[in-house]
Amino acid sequence: MSKHAPTRPRPIQEPVSIAIVASLYNNTFVQGLLDAAREELETLAPHAELTVYRVPGAFEIPVCAELVLKSTKPDVLIAFGVIIRGSTEHADLVGESVTDALQQMAVRHLVPVIHEVLLVNNEQQAEQRCLGQEINRGAEAAQTAVNMVSLFRKMRASFAGTPGLEGA
Repeated sequence: MSKHAPTRPRPIQEPVSIAIVASLYNNTFVQGLLDAAREELETLAPHAELTVYRVPGAFEIPVCAELVLKSTKPDVLIAFGVIIRGSTEHADLVGESVTDALQQMAVRHLVPVIHEVLLVNNEQQAEQRCLGQEINRGAEAAQTAVNMVSLFRKMRASFAGTPGLEGA
C-alpha cells in the first residue's frame, strides 16, 4: 500500500457539486470510505453540495455514475466500492469492467471521476484502506476530488474563448 499520496490540497471556498456513487455491498468498508470522504470534504470544500447515490454492488456503479453525469453535471464524481477476491475470477472481472467504464465516462463527459472501487485480496486489506486512520482511501478520494475541481476550474478559465472548447 503506497504511502506517497499527493499533498493535501488547499481548501476551496466556492460552491462545488460533488456526486458520490457508492456500493452497498461490503457496506462496512464502503461506509468507512464515505465517512472519511465526508469528514475531509467538510474541511477542504465547506460549501460543497454533496449528493450520495447508493447502488447494490460495484458492478452497478458505472450505470448510476453515467446517469448522474448526464443528468446533474457535477463538478466531480467519486465512486466508492470494495470488491474482495474469492476463489474465482469474478472479482477481477468486475473490477476491470468498473475501471474501464469509469475511465471512459470521465473522458467522454470531461468530468473528473475519482475511482475508489477497491479490489482487495482479503478483509484485512479492506480494513486497512477503508477503516484505517493512517491511509484511508476515502479521505484520499476527497483530496483528489478537490485537486481536480481546482485544476479544471483553472483550465477552463484559461481556455475561455479558445475556439472549439466552448462548454468543455
